Amino acid sequence: MTAPRTLVVRLDSAGDVLLAGPAVRAVAAGSSHTALLCGPLGVQAAGLLPGVDEVLVYDAPWVGIEPAPVTNEATRKLLEAVSARHFDRALVLVSYHQSPLPAALLLKLAGVGWTAADSEDYPGALLDLRHHRLPHRHEAEAALDLALAAGFALPPGDDGTLRISPPPDTAHLTGPGPYVVLHPGAAVPARAWSAARAARAAAALAAEGHRVVVTGGRAEKDLTAEVAGNHALDLGGATDLHQLAGVLAGARVAVVGNTGPAHLAAAVGTPVASLFAPVVPAERWGPYGVPHVLLGDQAAPCAGTRARRCPAPGHPCLDGIRDAEVLAAVAALGGRTGLEAGCPAVPGGVPGGVSEMAEKERGGATA
Repeated sequence: MTAPRTLVVRLDSAGDVLLAGPAVRAVAAGSSHTALLCGPLGVQAAGLLPGVDEVLVYDAPWVGIEPAPVTNEATRKLLEAVSARHFDRALVLVSYHQSPLPAALLLKLAGVGWTAADSEDYPGALLDLRHHRLPHRHEAEAALDLALAAGFALPPGDDGTLRISPPPDTAHLTGPGPYVVLHPGAAVPARAWSAARAARAAAALAAEGHRVVVTGGRAEKDLTAEVAGNHALDLGGATDLHQLAGVLAGARVAVVGNTGPAHLAAAVGTPVASLFAPVVPAERWGPYGVPHVLLGDQAAPCAGTRARRCPAPGHPCLDGIRDAEVLAAVAALGGRTGLEAGCPAVPGGVPGGVSEMAEKERGGATA
């Protein structure tokens, strides 16, 4: 029997696509061709996932902070692209609070013969497998559960953790020697430290003897410059997603909020000090498959609200985290200072010396 041509749909952000990675690998193990349909924000991440033969892009009007308008042209192009590829099966992956039915309808119109998804809403004829996710399941595990229910299992030897293609060597960006990454930004402001709070954390880490590398996208260059100050190396806007993976892979620890780079760090095996605002539950969205420490008041007034901007004055759930907590989390996760590693820091955050032993002791990055 010929293995099916299968389409996996994950229309959200880069972090969502990375969390879909284990399910994608399961699908790829049982398919002759595996395509991933993602939104514009997920394209770079989709290209890094093992098992993906082809990436299709659709800016879905029911997804995102600023959804695309509904147009006949965009819908027609999607239907033509999916129809031309003659997929036998499709899996629509959604978060626990989302509906897969708009995507399922379009797949049916495009001629996909069999579609599966988690759905609490009655799907009528839109789904051939209506699956119910287990309570309190992490998003990565829920996606794997759906894949298994659809007949796709991980291959032998695959432990189901997050993975990407091997990241590049980024020593030319970071310089030699051990470091801690501080990624202060997030697409949703409620999930990030304020700039002033992040800057104080960078200073505290540097004062403790850590070499700090601050990362961020092109639109975050002002933020990363403020946070890095004179205490850290500023790589804001200097990396694409694959290069950021390389920077994260070389780090002892990543200090980052609930945003895509947290899942990218997990995908390269780097421990995460997770600045987790409880607007969504950590049990579903926390760092997956790597050592991590959860920081932030999980019982704050914003808990469970899915708020994009903090509804509580002073952003207490994250800005209330003490420097001592951050330093303790980094230490617990294996972050050693430059002095401890025999690698004295020099002004401007640029280190002296190289520590191959440091990487070996951490176990290296997995990809």
